[in-house]
Parts: sequence; C-alpha cells; structure tokens
Amino acid sequence: MIETGDRPAFFRRRRHAIVATVFLAAAAVAIAGSGSAPHADDTPRSLEDAERVAAVTQPTTDFSKAEPFETNSGGGATTNKPLNASVFSHPSGNMDFERQLDFRVGDGIFRKLWISAPSSTTSSDGLGPLFNARSCQTCHLKDGRGSPPAMPDEAAVALFLRLSIPPQSEADEAVLADFTQPSIPEPNYGGQLQPFSVAGIEAEGRMNVTYTELPVELADGTIVTLRAPHYEAIDLNYGPMHQDVMISPRLAPPMIGMGLLETIPDYDILAHADPDDSDGDGISGAANWLRNPEADLLMLGRFGWKAGMPSVALQTAHAFAGDIGIASTLAPVWAGDCTGTQSACREAPDGRDPDESTEVTNAMFDLVVFYARNLGVPARRDVDDPQVLAGKQLFYDSGCIGCHVPKFVTARAVELGGEPEQSFQLIFPYTDLLLHDMGEGLADHRPESAASGREWRTAPLWGIGLAETVGGGRAHYLHDGRAETMLEAILWHGGEADAAKQKVIAMTSTEREALIAFLRSL
Repeated sequence: MIETGDRPAFFRRRRHAIVATVFLAAAAVAIAGSGSAPHADDTPRSLEDAERVAAVTQPTTDFSKAEPFETNSGGGATTNKPLNASVFSHPSGNMDFERQLDFRVGDGIFRKLWISAPSSTTSSDGLGPLFNARSCQTCHLKDGRGSPPAMPDEAAVALFLRLSIPPQSEADEAVLADFTQPSIPEPNYGGQLQPFSVAGIEAEGRMNVTYTELPVELADGTIVTLRAPHYEAIDLNYGPMHQDVMISPRLAPPMIGMGLLETIPDYDILAHADPDDSDGDGISGAANWLRNPEADLLMLGRFGWKAGMPSVALQTAHAFAGDIGIASTLAPVWAGDCTGTQSACREAPDGRDPDESTEVTNAMFDLVVFYARNLGVPARRDVDDPQVLAGKQLFYDSGCIGCHVPKFVTARAVELGGEPEQSFQLIFPYTDLLLHDMGEGLADHRPESAASGREWRTAPLWGIGLAETVGGGRAHYLHDGRAETMLEAILWHGGEADAAKQKVIAMTSTEREALIAFLRSL
C-alpha cells in the first residue's frame, strides 16, 4: 500500500480557481440584486436579507449570558423531545402534521430490511449482491453515529473501508480533474470492501483493526491515552488488491440537521474558504466539488467525511448503492459495487422495478430523502449555566470557531422550490462544511475529489452532547470512531487545528471541564 495522498498541483490550483470564480460571481449577482446564481440553487439574498444575516451571524463577544435563540440549534426546526435514545429520530419541530405522515413512511423505508432478488416481495428485493448492511438503520442506529467493532473478530457494519487507487491513465486523470467521480476504484474490489453477500456469492473479505496506545501528557500532568488504529483488509476472496491501493475507514455519522446544512447558501460557505491562508491565521479551509450527474455543473460538496457529496439526495443514492447494493434513478447500478472481475456477482438477479428500472422506486427514494432532510436537531441544554458559558468562551478564544463556525442562516428555501422546514432559519451547527488539513495523525492518505489525504470536512457539533444518550451510554468520535471521549477527539486534532489543540493541552483541569461542559450542551 502506498503512503501518499496529496492531489497533483493542478487539483490545488483548480479548486482555488473554482472557489474564486463561484464566490465572486455570486457576490456580483448579489450586489446587482437580480439575476440567477452561477451555482446550483444558490440565488443571492436581497440586500435587506444580507444585512440581517450578516448582523445575526457575527460571532458573539459576550459570554456573560446565552445568545438570543441559542437554545434552538436548528432554528424553527429544532426539536424539544425527551432526552432518550430516540432523541435524534424526531421530525423537524416546525413540520406540519400532514407532512409528518410522509416522514413516518420514510422512516419505515429507512428501517426496511432488503432481501435478495428474485422475490415475491418486489418492493423489498435487490439486496447486494455484495453489501455492508441490509438497511439504512443498521449503520445509523437510532439515526446516530455508528460504532467500530468492539472485539477483534466482530463483523464491522457501521464502520467500513473505502478503497481506491491512484490514476492509472490519462483517462483516469481526466475524470478526476473534471470531478466526474471522486476517486478511481480498486480494480477487483471496487469503491469499498463488502463483508457480506447474498446466497451463492462470495463476500469480498473483512476489515481488521488493531490499536496502539499513545499516551499524551497535558500541562497539569494528566495523562490521556489515545488509540492509534491500524486497518487492513483480510480474508480476501477475489484475489490480491492493487499494490497501490489506498484504504480509508469511515464511520456512519449522525443524521440530524442534514436538510438545514443542505440549505445553507454556497456563497455563505465559500465566504469562509481561504485555501491559500491569505489572512495568515494558520487556517485555510477549502471546498470540495462533485459534478452533477444530471446537469453539467459543479456542486459544492457538504456531506460525508470529506465533503464528497453535494446534496441529501445524492448522499442517499450513493449510500443505497454502495452500502446496500440498491439501485436508484440517481445511482442506477444494478450490481451495486461489484466490479468487472466479479462475474458471478454481476450476473446475479437484480430487483429492478419493471416500470421505473430502479430497485428502490422513485416514490420510496423520495420519502427516504424527505426523512433524512427532516431529522430534527435537538434543543441545546444549560445554555445559561456559568460553567457552560465559561467553556464557550474557551472554545472561542482557543480558535475552534475558525473551523467550527457557530452560526449560519439558511436560504429562503420556499422561494427556491424547497421545503418550508429549512427556509430562512438561524442555525447553530458549529461547522464551516469545508476541508481542513488535520495533520498526519488523522491522515488516511486517500484523496477524494479535491480533498487530499490529510483533509477532512469540519464535522458539525450540534447534537454531540447527546451522542452517549443515543449510543446507549457510549460514543465514538472522529471519522473512524477511534476517540471514545470528546477530549480524546480534541487531542487527535493536528495540522490547521494544532494551535487550538495546544491551548487545550495547556488548560487547567477546571478549564478543560468547562470546555467539555460546553460541548456536552450542544
């Protein structure tokens, strides 16, 4: 396996140019006050709205009290439900009763266990033939984050391995440079390792993870032990992998607030991008991109650990295809992730609907997307608690908001043909949805579109304080779940986040407790 993961220089130059072109064009249209945006569904705000948004999204400097509306992390879509294991599974708080029926039906499809084809149950067949899970809910248990295997021999379900190789030809380089696809799949095993299969088809293999303990000493003498993981693909049934294969573990992330993140205007996200660190603060922030398969335009990535997907619909379609092996209109891959060398897999029966030529019908798919868009963000707790306020100031003063941007205002989605729940909401996601170099400790050395092997999307922090509640008393953080506490997750930060991490290391125990109290309130 190779140990490199940086894109060629032309990728870095290209993504800087794309950011500049899209942002400046959007700004020009916004100043003009009319016309259509140059990027997907990114209509500029009116001057009045722009002034209101600029005022309300300024980071606070007053830590003596909570900010107005801070309890409502998801704006009007915030939920106020009992704090139990189902707290992530409620619809947007501002959803009309009539629309909640569609949400519940989407929930049922999200939980559906798919079966192999052919079957008399035509609305449920088409599984695989190779797969990671039989349902969406299997990975996103209770709509929360997944967990890595607890024991060495335990099958990994919510944690899987992405696979790719460096470009092998000019054609490979062309599709990567054009952002038509994010990576070049491994020739024998495809885009991710599939540990399960339908009857009569051999599974690809399985993931093995081992940990090495790394002690970190804090300024006050406290020792925190980190777990450094090592991943490998074993028990392979389709021959050896390519000698230059790049592997990357990915843990299923929490599902809340996706529709709100989708509705943040592109130009508000790109306003935080600084790929050359022109302001010299040590934090760059770069956008990731994907070409829209239905139109010849680039879309800003905002979902996935490397911001590789631009919309909830595309994220859902690729999860159906890659994780379950279910074809949809947006990802019409009847054999799932089977490769050309896996002949039995490609020749196995599929479950396509005779009327729509999909395995998940368009109506079912739309309901799952509606469900995913409307999983509500729980309300903040203890926002006026003195310890939480002190921790919030430490979070700000340490520079964490350089990436974990506290506030955005969503677009007027209704005017754009979108859904009312996400329309013009002040939200507190604590993310910029951009890529940042997180240092060698977290590097996977596997590029994805414009993301290098050291870059990751800033994960939203809303709901992080309820991760243990949803996870049955345990939680796992970061892209592969290696961190079992929030402090461990912070101590894994490097690269652009190293300066903030060093400030946390230098804190007193009282200050660290306040910082964690703030995070637990989110």
